[in-house]
Amino acid sequence: MTTSPDRERMLRRRHKHERQAVIFGSIAAALAVASLGAVAVYSGTLSVPMLDREFTTPDVEDVAAMPDPPCPPEGTLPVAYNVIQVNVLNGSGREGLAGTTSTALTTRGFAVLSTGNYPASISSPVQIGFGEAGLAAAYTLAAQFDTPQLLLDTRVDATVDLVLGEDFTDLLDPTLITIDPVAPLVGVPGCVALETALADAVPGPTPTPTVNPDEEFQDGGEGFPTETPAPPAEG
Repeated sequence: MTTSPDRERMLRRRHKHERQAVIFGSIAAALAVASLGAVAVYSGTLSVPMLDREFTTPDVEDVAAMPDPPCPPEGTLPVAYNVIQVNVLNGSGREGLAGTTSTALTTRGFAVLSTGNYPASISSPVQIGFGEAGLAAAYTLAAQFDTPQLLLDTRVDATVDLVLGEDFTDLLDPTLITIDPVAPLVGVPGCVALETALADAVPGPTPTPTVNPDEEFQDGGEGFPTETPAPPAEG
């Protein structure tokens, strides 16, 4: 017995409708189950272990925490400017900042080894990176800036890296620099013993040749003012 073309078309449409009904019914059932589960979790009727723990976002200060800077050992004296070898790095995104700053440092007698761009942003206007051998040089350079950030690393030479941040404006006016070439250096606020700081020192750059910063300071020598400027008058 043969079926007519109209009957075949009718059977095909019926089968198609049946398949669609099964598919849509399955989807509706799955959505209903998911909805019931969500309501149960939200109301506390159903407990999901993965959702029981607290989700926290790391504190920005914890992620970017800087190690405590080292205090200068007792009796450590400043270093003559012309002995300090500095790499000036621009971390501000402002074109030419490293060049103009290096020129200002050279005018004051510092030995600028190189200028370039810093590959990351920093949280302070000025960051000074140095190793144990460059601690006195770093503190002497730091006196040229307002509230610089000191970062001890593992380099073995006495070079110093000066990183300029977005908020950097300029070196301090020479009349505001109170460092005394014959008076021991004073540690910055929050500094720790050198031995303690060394345990947290960050990896340093590739060593470069440098001048020994521990040679005896000659009073009035090149690169250091012959007279120590007095602090600004009050008022």
